[in-house]
Amino acid sequence: MRARTGILAAVTLFATGIAAGVAFSQAALDPVKVAPYIYTTAFDNDKVRVLKRTIRNGETPPLVQQPDRVVVYLNPCAWLEEDDGGEKIMRSYKFGEPTWQAANMHGGSSIPVVQECHVVEVEIL
Repeated sequence: MRARTGILAAVTLFATGIAAGVAFSQAALDPVKVAPYIYTTAFDNDKVRVLKRTIRNGETPPLVQQPDRVVVYLNPCAWLEEDDGGEKIMRSYKFGEPTWQAANMHGGSSIPVVQECHVVEVEIL
């Protein structure tokens, strides 16, 4: 009986440690904390967080981690991206255009935008 209690305690402690580590990792890569000059919080509750983001030409944002979200462009935006094969692709979005972004980690490289882009990101918590 003592062995089972000890194993259960160890498993619980291990799971708690993993959960704390994941929470710390997410907090350490929170866009508002690591890049307040790019991201600001417009609204926050237990279901969604709304961020305002400014994408500037030549700026290299730090690495951030974000949950699933809807991104709405507040002005026309365009930039060049390079695919895995090295081919350049023009991405462009119209004023008010919504897009879906799956949870991801991004940043660390500059985005050559044609003009400064302003977006609203609605993170699903």
